[in-house]
Parts: sequence; structure tokens; C-alpha cells
Amino acid sequence: MSLDVRPIAESELPDWVRAVHTGFLTRHRVTEADIAQRAKYCDFSRMQGAFDPDNGRCVAALRSFPQELTVPGGAAVRATAISNVSVLPTHRRQGLLTRMMAAEFAAAEARGDALATLIAAEYPIYGRYGFGPAASLVEWEIDVARTGLDRRLSAPVDGGRIDLVDVKELRRVGPELHERLRAQTPGAVNRDERWWSLATGLEQWSYHPYEDKFYAVYRTAEGEVAGLAVYSADDHWTDAKVPQSTVQVKDLLAVTPQAERALWQFLCSIDWVLKVRTGYRAPDDLAPQMLPDPRSARVVSAVDFMWVRVLDVVRALGARTYEVPGVLVLEVTDETGPAAGRYRLDAGTGACERTEEAADLRLDVAALGSLYLGDASAVRLAALGQVTEERPGAAALADAVFRTARRPWCPDIF
Repeated sequence: MSLDVRPIAESELPDWVRAVHTGFLTRHRVTEADIAQRAKYCDFSRMQGAFDPDNGRCVAALRSFPQELTVPGGAAVRATAISNVSVLPTHRRQGLLTRMMAAEFAAAEARGDALATLIAAEYPIYGRYGFGPAASLVEWEIDVARTGLDRRLSAPVDGGRIDLVDVKELRRVGPELHERLRAQTPGAVNRDERWWSLATGLEQWSYHPYEDKFYAVYRTAEGEVAGLAVYSADDHWTDAKVPQSTVQVKDLLAVTPQAERALWQFLCSIDWVLKVRTGYRAPDDLAPQMLPDPRSARVVSAVDFMWVRVLDVVRALGARTYEVPGVLVLEVTDETGPAAGRYRLDAGTGACERTEEAADLRLDVAALGSLYLGDASAVRLAALGQVTEERPGAAALADAVFRTARRPWCPDIF
């Protein structure tokens, strides 16, 4: 008998959560209080489940929620963010994810969402559904002793100041600062009230305990908040009772290079700290080169992160700006969604429309997703067989048009 794939009812939320935890190989205890709190934020029309007719249990799950994605030029584009994707090991290879994705794409198209986004736990899965890796990340571990920084200096040298604040102050200044950063950072997404409540520990779940953190805020000489850092530290001592702590940066937002430099200087000046883990940063982040010895920052992770799926090509391409003028005709194939067609992009005006003109480039919608935020190279994708050049020089023109001076960065897991 075919499994039933549909939006869940509120009464099915505990079983749906169990399916998510099982699929992600976690065994966290979910209390009635957890379920009640989660239910406050749930849009059950956007929470799909697949149900086994033999026992009625949820065996697959998918959730989406509204999101705003900053694109090159600073516009915020409506997207459907996909999360909590899980299929139990007993029900794999039965087409359940394909059915849930198809339902989500149809709903997103009806809502008028131009894009879909997700964080891919496994690389091979989501290309089948038209997603392409669009923003990557790097994490560094800084060996403080090798940086060449004067650890006696923790105060900014530009006349600003850094204050350690409590969670209420962070909650007050953080959202406005993040909005300023988001407006200038392609790949960044919005943070809603629930995000800030969970991040600052004002709301907690039993299986997601609130960890002790420290909050540092950078203010300019004029008193304007221009950066913040959220960090924790371990409690490691040698047998000789020598402290050798590592700071783990949870969040670092800075809207100016001065604020960023001041925050890294501060973190590297904390007593007892030998190493600083930067957390997930943009692949071209300034942090290593801000140190007198950049080699003191060792790469510990460099991976793809946010994936983008274009649903409405005209609206998506028309929303962003481009580095140089030029006209490209793109032939887009899309086996699992609505993006298929031929499109004329005028990068000088930003206009995009369907056309019958001959194609300059042929590409799958997943490759278009990789190009969309400016991180991927059309020339490189052509060498990999993911883009076909129909007019000589079209891939190079696409690189000049799509790529951006700074690489996109998504600071948030969702």
C-alpha cells in the first residue's frame, strides 16, 4: 500500500519530531513541554509527514518556513527555507523525499517564492531536486601565541570600545546590527524573533540546553554599535595546573573592518586562552589577514554550506545586480520544478524575461543555483560538464556578470 504523504495535524507533532530525531540519529528525550513550546511556532500546513499505513507512524518528515535571502545588490528575496528533512532507514528508496519535495515546490510556487534554500547534510542528495551549492564556509583555529598580536592590548586602537554585556543587552542591540550586516552580505538570511529568543537562551528546550556564553559588543568612538561576538570557552588545564583554554566563537557580526579587527584582537587577548576557533566564516573572511602572521590561523573546515534552488528564474535573476553589463541567453533545464525555459538576462538593466532567442549557455537549474549568489564560476562548471557553452566566450561573460567582489556568506544554520 502506498504511504500517505501530507501535512501533519497538531496531534501528530510528537510522532513527527520522533521521526526527525530518528533520521538524524539523535535520541534526545522530548518532553510534553518541548512539544507545547514547538507547537507555538509551528505552521502545520508547511510540515509534511509520510505515514506507514500498517501502523500509522510517521516515517519521513520535511518542514519549510518563510525566509528572506540577501542577494548581490542588497535586495531581500523571498525564499522557502527547507529543514528537518528525514526519512527513516526502514523506508528509504521509496520515493518519499521526492514526493515531499514536489509538494513543497508546488506550494512555494503558489506562494510566489522565487527561491528555495537548505543546508545540505549530505552532498549527493539535493542536486537531484535542483539545488546547487551557492555559499560555502571556512572555520579557522587561531594559535594565539603565533599571531604576532600584542596580547597586552585588548582595547580597540581606533577610539572605539568593547563592552561585555548581559543577554538582555545583546537581545536589545543584536537584531538591528544583524539587519545592517544582512543588507550588505549576499547569502545572509533574516533572523526572526524566535531565532533571537533561542540564541539568547530566553527560550530553551530540554534537548537543546542553553550553554553559558559571553557577549562582547564593539561600539565606535561615537557610541554606535558596529559589532558583536558571542563566544564560549572550555576549562582545560595541564597536570602542572597551567590553563590552556580554547575560545569557540558562536557568532561574530561586524559591519565595518574596524569592528571586525577590534573583536578578533579582543578574543585573542583573553587570559588563559591559547587557541581561538573562529566559527563558520565566509571563505574570504578577513580574519586571517588581519593577524600579523596569517599562518597562525589554521583551516579546520572548508565545505559547501547553503544550497539554492531557483523556482522563478525571471524574479530571481531580476532581483539581483550584476558586476558588468552584458546580455546572456540561458537555456535552463529543470526536471523536478518550474524553472525550465529560455531566458534573456540583460545585466546592464537587470531585466530578465523569457525568450525564443538562441541560447548562449545551457545549464541545469542546480548549476544556476550555484551561480546565483556569485560564488561559482561558469567557466569552471563548463569544464566539469555542468554548463554547455553554445556561443564562444559566453561562460567567461557569465563569470564577469554573475561573480561578486566578495564571496557570499550565510552565517546561520537552519
